Amino acid sequence: MVADLEAGIGTLTRLADGAVDIVLIVVEPVPKSMEVGTRAAAAAAAKGIGRLVIVANRVRDAADLDAITTAFPGHEIVVVPDDGAIVEADRRGVAPLDMAPQAPAVQALSALAERLVPV
Repeated sequence: MVADLEAGIGTLTRLADGAVDIVLIVVEPVPKSMEVGTRAAAAAAAKGIGRLVIVANRVRDAADLDAITTAFPGHEIVVVPDDGAIVEADRRGVAPLDMAPQAPAVQALSALAERLVPV
């Protein structure tokens, strides 16, 4: 099961130990997002979650990626580039995968999904 939880760490702190196989923490390259993300990563680690993946969302350039990798040393990081196709799909009320399957962000998210599926 995949669950999109509320932002913050509250849900993570209430999870039973071992209740989750993988936690994806989505962060943007801005200080507040990275601060909450680092707290969430610490909470997930305290719960003994085996696999933690940082999703670096809306990455525009090398400086954005550097900020995130610096904030999350040693963690698995997946980069989703900032992509106008995502915004345009949202404005049109359609799924980005349907509107622009070759868009860089859509490709990155598809690759993430493939990495999460056990072989």
